[in-house]
Amino acid sequence: MADTNALNALIEGLRRLPGVGVKSASRMAFHLLQHDRAGAQLLAQALNQAATRIRHCERCHTFTENEVCATCLDPRRDASKLCVVETPADQAAVERTAAFKGLYFVLMGKLSPLDGIGPNDIGLAKLFDRAMDGVVQELILATNFTAEGEATAHVIGEALKARGLKVTRLARGVPAGSELEYVDLGTIAHALVDRR
Repeated sequence: MADTNALNALIEGLRRLPGVGVKSASRMAFHLLQHDRAGAQLLAQALNQAATRIRHCERCHTFTENEVCATCLDPRRDASKLCVVETPADQAAVERTAAFKGLYFVLMGKLSPLDGIGPNDIGLAKLFDRAMDGVVQELILATNFTAEGEATAHVIGEALKARGLKVTRLARGVPAGSELEYVDLGTIAHALVDRR
């Protein structure tokens, strides 16, 4: 019975991952236990270390093992530009482009009144303080183009424009290498409005 409880606990743990249902979690659990015990041990150690060592940067809220992340401490970064993203994963995506050399602020979410997530839940007061520190000259809104992401960008943009800060939004449009006939109509419409 104890073995079954341990297996069920593993399956339930794997189900907590996004997009993983009972069947996928069971498949992963059985694979790890039957074919890759060393991988299971490695995964367990990595999860334990990440859960105990990784925390949020005190300045930008991204993940780090230190009080302040390496990006915030990098003197080569342009502190006059602050890019606002929803999650550490979004920050990592922007960073992989190697096109942005400024600093970041990670909201750790987006406004969603229906889910009870308001300005205090995503740290807007801390963002406003950081944006108005006298160093930041441009705030770049890089929230997702979902309804909640757009609403979050709108609230932040309006509040900071009223305080005299330059606020810009990521451009959106037709992806590079795509053919217009296969691009959704909303994307084409935004590309026409935001054309340059």
